[in-house]
Amino acid sequence: MSMFPELRPRRLRRTANLRRMVRETTLSTDHLISAMFVRHGQGVERPIASMPGHAQLSVDMAVREARQLAELNIPAVILFGIPDEKDATGTENYNPEGIVPQAIRAIKEAVPELVVISDMCCCEYTTHGHCGIINTPDAPCYNPRLPEGYLLNDETLDILRQASVVHAEAGADIIAPSGMIDGMVEAIRYALDEEGFTDTIIMSYAAKFSSGFYGPFRDAAESPPSFGDRSEYQMDPPNLREALREVEMDVDEGADIVMVKPALPYLDIIRQVRENFDLPIAAYQVSGEFSMIKAAAAQGWIDEQRVALESLYAIRRAGADMIITYFAKEIARWLKS
Repeated sequence: MSMFPELRPRRLRRTANLRRMVRETTLSTDHLISAMFVRHGQGVERPIASMPGHAQLSVDMAVREARQLAELNIPAVILFGIPDEKDATGTENYNPEGIVPQAIRAIKEAVPELVVISDMCCCEYTTHGHCGIINTPDAPCYNPRLPEGYLLNDETLDILRQASVVHAEAGADIIAPSGMIDGMVEAIRYALDEEGFTDTIIMSYAAKFSSGFYGPFRDAAESPPSFGDRSEYQMDPPNLREALREVEMDVDEGADIVMVKPALPYLDIIRQVRENFDLPIAAYQVSGEFSMIKAAAAQGWIDEQRVALESLYAIRRAGADMIITYFAKEIARWLKS
């Protein structure tokens, strides 16, 4: 018997090219979706303090950003709108001249090959910051049997139907309902098909958790709830079986792509969804994940490029086919170099 090991896995790690040859998980620009926050105005680029390198953009600046994404071979962008005016029902969301429809039309005209995803929710457009119509005594749909402040599910579906058709008419390739409203996929699919948008894709935020990692996004989208939180409709973080049930429901309702959000703290959910469903899976590396890496790197505590890439490889390894990430442009440049 030899006194030395016969099996030496380290042989395959000796050089960079050897490691490339046996790498099990790939990451390329094909897997990236960038995010963009759009607002009214001209020449507007308002930096988001809690998300270094990102800004709220007017439509003309969003077009410039879209061209840069296309040059970096990033295939898709997801849009979030910041309206000038908000109301109780999020009227701007289904206004054909609203900020997101304007941005969709401009981007598709300038960069037609870029896939444009419309985040479909009400939180950015409502005065109360919640993801739908709230049960209040002065609301025309007030239900005295439900508590005040409760989000009215079916009444909210009516808004999502209207807004999804408006955004599809503007040219959105994908509608991405994100409010965790029961029946949202079926309602949107029916509305799109009825209006002839049978090829418009639905990417459902199928398992979206009520997470503490969303803080910087609420600065970016100016959408913090004015009372309470969203745990009444977003998922409870400890629950895995419920997440699989939510995904199954959205698949049955006609979702083309299902999403898990957040990503890195929920890799087990991504893995379970991958093992149980054959649809493409998206994962959202959310603002808190992004900003923590940025903050630690700014202090010199970590290597930003190395940690960002490592986190995306983990999300891919868990089973995600595509990743919404605020690192998209940086990742594309790093991969190229």
